[in-house]
Amino acid sequence: MIAGESAFRDYLSGLSGQQEVALDTEADSLHCYFEKLCLIQSGWGQEPQSGWAEELKLIDPLAGLPLQDFFTALKGKTVIFHDADYDLRLLRRSGEFPDQNIFDTMIAARICGEPQLGLAGLVEKYFGITLSKASRKANWAQRPLSEQMVEYALNDVRFLPQLASILAERLRELNRTEWYEQSRDRMVKGTMETRQRDEENLWRITGYAALSQRGWAILRALWHWRDSEARLWDRPSFHVLSNESLLRLADEASRGGRFSRPRIPQPRADRMEETLEAALALPESEWPKVIKGVRTRASKEQIDRFNDLRDFRDKVAREIDLDPSIIAPKAALEAVAADPAASVLLPWQRSLLKLPTTQESHRETAQPNLL
Repeated sequence: MIAGESAFRDYLSGLSGQQEVALDTEADSLHCYFEKLCLIQSGWGQEPQSGWAEELKLIDPLAGLPLQDFFTALKGKTVIFHDADYDLRLLRRSGEFPDQNIFDTMIAARICGEPQLGLAGLVEKYFGITLSKASRKANWAQRPLSEQMVEYALNDVRFLPQLASILAERLRELNRTEWYEQSRDRMVKGTMETRQRDEENLWRITGYAALSQRGWAILRALWHWRDSEARLWDRPSFHVLSNESLLRLADEASRGGRFSRPRIPQPRADRMEETLEAALALPESEWPKVIKGVRTRASKEQIDRFNDLRDFRDKVAREIDLDPSIIAPKAALEAVAADPAASVLLPWQRSLLKLPTTQESHRETAQPNLL
């Protein structure tokens, strides 16, 4: 574990001589409301016999290390991730992370037509090793880490350099390198966009539709009470009260009469009671309304175009042994059927479907070629 300035500088010195490095991250989203970066795993080089990463290190972001120096040292190198979307979003919070040359083994596996996209499945297929999932929900903010957690964390990068080499070669054999690059670029571009919470409708959790509209008003109030309590406590919302308990409480309270309360600390229970009283007193005019989606009825021409596109997509998918949804998911086919110029498909996808290419916005700096 690299937690001190001296060890960190030694690590950066070793990193300077590498052309590629595998990275992964761990956060504490299952244990805190305000998620933070808790661990960065890195691996580089290949052992002569196994080909797996030779140099494995853990960097401790909680130790106050200047992570921007680490990010600067990564410039010009190929950075290997498995499913980079979450990692890139998390790392960007700590500085300007260089994303000019990302290799994502999950995207590569998808474009290669691999049936298993998870890292564990790919490691088992190519290396015959079963990875433990025992620390998947561990609290990565704890120190020191257990030996089991350390092994779990290191295994997330141990196999990535060789796996990336295997998949990059497979992409070249299939002549799908450009498909991969376009898909990777879209992912990287997406990580630069900030996801906005729909504050008006976050309370509409799975199962809410079964409640009455009065139940909706109570559920909405309870959801915001729980969110406020979670923020104060700095714990995930489900630590305060589960979704199932929220739904049950909203349903029982909406029916009137006596109903059971959850067992929670008294100060929190008092604030919940105040919330319930206010929600129960709301007039019907202030209850949440049914969300009416704007649906336009497809014309016969659009339906026919969709069916033709779907049938042709499925035919192409069988010919190249690729999941049809990778070529074009249903929603994308519907969008193109309604507007052939819709920019929901990448150029390689449009080419497979024999659609005219569109002028899509691309990043100013193109990603370099594969490994």
